[in-house]
Amino acid sequence: MTLDVELAGGFGEKGRTSVVVGREGQRVMLDAGIKVGATGRDYYPRPLTPVDRLDAVLISHAHEDHVGALNWLLSEGFRGRILMTAETRDEAPATLAAYGEQALVEAYPFPADRIELFRPGDVLDVAGFRIATGRSGHVVGGVWFALEDDGTRVVYCADVVPDSAVFVMDRMPECDLLLLDASYGADPVSGHERAQRIAAWIAERAGGCLLPTPLSGRSLELVAAMPGRFAIHASMREHLLAQIEAVQALKPGMPELLRARINAALDWKDGEALPDCPLLADDGMGRAGPSSRLIPLADAQGFPILLSGHLPAGTPGFELHAKGRADWIRMPTHPTLAGNVEIWEHAGRPAVLGHSCGPDEIARLGEHIPALQSGRRTGDRLVVGQEVL
Repeated sequence: MTLDVELAGGFGEKGRTSVVVGREGQRVMLDAGIKVGATGRDYYPRPLTPVDRLDAVLISHAHEDHVGALNWLLSEGFRGRILMTAETRDEAPATLAAYGEQALVEAYPFPADRIELFRPGDVLDVAGFRIATGRSGHVVGGVWFALEDDGTRVVYCADVVPDSAVFVMDRMPECDLLLLDASYGADPVSGHERAQRIAAWIAERAGGCLLPTPLSGRSLELVAAMPGRFAIHASMREHLLAQIEAVQALKPGMPELLRARINAALDWKDGEALPDCPLLADDGMGRAGPSSRLIPLADAQGFPILLSGHLPAGTPGFELHAKGRADWIRMPTHPTLAGNVEIWEHAGRPAVLGHSCGPDEIARLGEHIPALQSGRRTGDRLVVGQEVL
């Protein structure tokens, strides 16, 4: 049996992550993200299958580059099943409100009544395919997908973190094609070392500093790395504590540690003086949420700013860093080099494609993973099975 794979977004680029897998008569989409910094048609995925012929869309987690195109899918006539975890369902409306086109958000609101829930670890029957899921290590409720049909299996990592200090990642099965989270290319620096660098940077700024961060995922990684007292934007508290209640997603001891640190954190509200300690505020780029107001405020007052994730061109974080007015230390929330090599080896050293990074980075990763096809791009279609790729 062979499977068709359409690279609908995120290949040779960062953002609008989306893959369509199917066979004659059945097609499922795995993730439907947007591309921050792009405009017009390039903001959305580019599936080769017409949207109204997709049987289902499965969402790995609620970050904008994986769920932000859901309103667009509905506007294009998508009528199929929509599957995600409860945590993703709870977070997705806020993501869509922040990153979706306002006209589409209003005309095609989040379809709460159509959402089908599953739990990480469940095996799903969707359009005749057997789809296994597992915890991603990236965010609470985040998953990877392993789609199988008559002995042919495609594994789509979505966003995973093999060496997270906070979250659990389940091992993925062997497969014929691995769609790897290549967000960091061949970056060899471990998450533990990066966390130490961030803690040292914070400790050197006794008068306080601003750390923009996504509301889920990296926020808890930063809380775990904090060297002392810190503040959070008051609007984050309830959400952070809710994430910690999903104890099955966290490593042993982490729920207690994170709860104690968040309970001790100061609440900061808009209009108050900037604190004399580290301040966490979402989002990580300054494009939405409290950080969209805090980044220009901190910059105007000479309050140190540390960015720790992806910075799409044109975002406030990107602009400040380019001008030398904000520092950047990556807090890994995707696999570094050793993690991706290990994922590939555990998957049986199959054929590999990498998503969520540009051509130069994917080429460097290919120097370490011989089976990586670094020339694949969004818009390509391939066949997996008896005639692999």
